[in-house]
Amino acid sequence: MRIIANKQNTSEKILTIGTVVVILVIWFVATTFIWVDPKLVPSPQSVWTALVDIIQNGYKNYTLLQHIGASIQRLVIAFLVATVIAAPLGLTSGYNAKVRAIFELVIEFYRPLPPLAYYTILVLWLGIENKSKIALLFLACFAPIYISCVSAVIKIKEDYINSAYTVGANKWQVFIHVIFPACLPDMFTGLRTALGVGYTTLVSAEMVAARSGMGWMVLDASRFLRSDIIFLGIIIMGITGILLDKSIQVIEHKVVPWKGKE
Repeated sequence: MRIIANKQNTSEKILTIGTVVVILVIWFVATTFIWVDPKLVPSPQSVWTALVDIIQNGYKNYTLLQHIGASIQRLVIAFLVATVIAAPLGLTSGYNAKVRAIFELVIEFYRPLPPLAYYTILVLWLGIENKSKIALLFLACFAPIYISCVSAVIKIKEDYINSAYTVGANKWQVFIHVIFPACLPDMFTGLRTALGVGYTTLVSAEMVAARSGMGWMVLDASRFLRSDIIFLGIIIMGITGILLDKSIQVIEHKVVPWKGKE
């Protein structure tokens, strides 16, 4: 079974690498033969040149690492705070209908709202610095985590809970040893969703009011038609997003080793 699994993983990696190579080749050919306007789609060489230049000289008084670090710092702080608050509250709400009745309407009210719709209010309250951005990201990450936790608790089979009570477990023991482990797979799905929503919201927030960060860099470059920097920023944001998601998957494999296994 392990040999088969290893072969499958190898074939999947080959397909992934092949997809990236095909995209790069198409990009290189299209820009080399000028099938598209270079102002709209820069060549890979110009994007690489922009990367080297920004690494050496920075961009608008900040180094590339400072731009990336500013974005990641805002996202990670908001994500961790949202996880610490939303996960216990979501589990409790799923376990207790009265608690769910208190919070569910409020969360369902703001969840479908576009983040930028209420970001202006946060800017007025907290200013254009990191406080307003972290608050916005907190709200963006909170709802997916809360909803995934509530849903995970609700769908647990009652037979599991009744069996625990039958052998003498109290409510706290049932929560810790039955409900919480059963909810972990769905919780990590919610965490990954929240991280993606938070990253998207972060870029939008930096495009509205910021002086550093990847989103701000892309927006500022667009004002001067620097498509090479725009593409560079998009590529870096995509790569960092993948790395952040992979980090959660690594933790998930350690914490929930039974996920996907019968």
